[in-house]
Amino acid sequence: MRGNEKGSPYFHTVIILVRRITAACALSAALTACAATPQPVRPAPSPTTTAPSAPPTLAPGPGGLTPVFKNGSRTHGRTVALTFDADMTADQGARAAAGEHFDNPGLIAALRALKVPATVFMTGRWAEQYPEQARSLGRDPLFEVANHSYSHYAFTGDCYGLPTVPGDRMRADVERAYAAFRRAGVPDARPYFRFPGGCYDRRALKALTPVGVTAVQWDVVSGDAFATDAEAVTRQVLEGVRPGSVVVMHCTRSAAPTTERVVRAVVPELRERGFRFVKVSELIGS
Repeated sequence: MRGNEKGSPYFHTVIILVRRITAACALSAALTACAATPQPVRPAPSPTTTAPSAPPTLAPGPGGLTPVFKNGSRTHGRTVALTFDADMTADQGARAAAGEHFDNPGLIAALRALKVPATVFMTGRWAEQYPEQARSLGRDPLFEVANHSYSHYAFTGDCYGLPTVPGDRMRADVERAYAAFRRAGVPDARPYFRFPGGCYDRRALKALTPVGVTAVQWDVVSGDAFATDAEAVTRQVLEGVRPGSVVVMHCTRSAAPTTERVVRAVVPELRERGFRFVKVSELIGS
């Protein structure tokens, strides 16, 4: 057949088809080889390390004075902060050595059993007397440790008969307490300060400005100090609590022997009323 000769149109058509098929096969092989070639694995981005946020504090007051916090928001939910003062004055070492108990392990055990977060305002002298308990509180996420001065001496001239800290020693007294906490193994004491007896004036607020603390007062007085009637203290707390309240209590057996019983009665009742227990830091930050 003459159509098979090289010069015929049929011959040229066949040649074109063969070339197209060859090119298509070459492209297919190249794509297959590319798909089979391992692609470089890009390392996953390193997780961003975020520094722990600083505890919330209030801005300085007028004239740069130490700010004072009394209670949280009344409209941001039914929250309440139970706070406990771990009181021991600088001159009570002999009484502790003679057997007086300025601690209250039963109260702390009750708070843990009830899963109640709380803020403990601790004196430096108390931390020195009970370093294991101070360290345990400071490392338990249920609690936060705050400053109640080193000596538990008053920062004003007339405060429940307490000895007085001289004005030029107020800052040093607070800083000494923080140093005592660190020695006891408290890793992260909060920048909150409670004046002994709750007594302060403009001079005291000015003296503590360089420390950078927020002074924390309260709006509910439990009345547990030196009380012997647990039911009366319980009623006083339950009648006083409102959303955002800060309740002041004590964790010293010798000076507040009813507090554990009060807590065991108050906590379930307030929960029944819809209250949620928080630390002071949460109230300040809300």
